[in-house]
Amino acid sequence: MQIHITTHDGVPVYLQIVNQVKYLVAAGRLAAGEELPSVRTLAEQLLINPNTVARAYLELERAGVVVKRHGAGTYVSDEGSPLARKERRKLLTQRADALLAEAQHMDMALDEVMALVKERHKHLNPPQK
Repeated sequence: MQIHITTHDGVPVYLQIVNQVKYLVAAGRLAAGEELPSVRTLAEQLLINPNTVARAYLELERAGVVVKRHGAGTYVSDEGSPLARKERRKLLTQRADALLAEAQHMDMALDEVMALVKERHKHLNPPQK
């Protein structure tokens, strides 16, 4: 599990962990039943206080993204599928909002933005031969 944190954007570190784990689950990169690193292990990898990771895991548990198994660790919830679809839509909505806001600041018309999105889609998904 790759988590990257930054201290430059003003988002609390625990929330960065929560958001990234939600994204990994929604994207299918963390599967239902998959074990997350222990609090101590992730804290050591990220060079942060273990309490920060514990807080993130607690938030994820409250959201139903993960479950704690007493003495066995923290795992992606088996009920992650509906959350995954909802979370994917939420993440894409946030990114679309950011793109549209940035385009508006650059005085770019909606049809230009849509053309750019379609162009990028074609570039990323070339026809198969």
